[in-house]
Amino acid sequence: MKYWKARQLSSKKFKRKTGISLKTYRIMVRLVKNKEAGKKKPGRPYKLIIEEQVLIALEYWREYRSYYHIGLDWGVSESTVCRTVQKIENILIQSRNFSLPGKKKLLDSSLDEELILIDVTQ
Repeated sequence: MKYWKARQLSSKKFKRKTGISLKTYRIMVRLVKNKEAGKKKPGRPYKLIIEEQVLIALEYWREYRSYYHIGLDWGVSESTVCRTVQKIENILIQSRNFSLPGKKKLLDSSLDEELILIDVTQ
């Protein structure tokens, strides 16, 4: 879904499509734009705008489709999708707004319960 189509969705439909609220999406876009603006040598401009790059990453995380199929939908190569998702992931993790607690934090939890999760969706 291109950015111009995503803008036309209601906030409820946007959350259903991407898995996050419109407010969270705007925060992600702002973080990525700030990081990109801080570059000294920006290099060659991207084919996709930052809003679309974040949507690509969200689509990958939400639907877990292959890079190849996402690339076909967006008109970019498989490697471009891979680089874009990794770039967005790194920026969001470095911002510390979207990072998960570390291993030590999970081990130090006061829960005495044991949880076993088995993924059998494939």
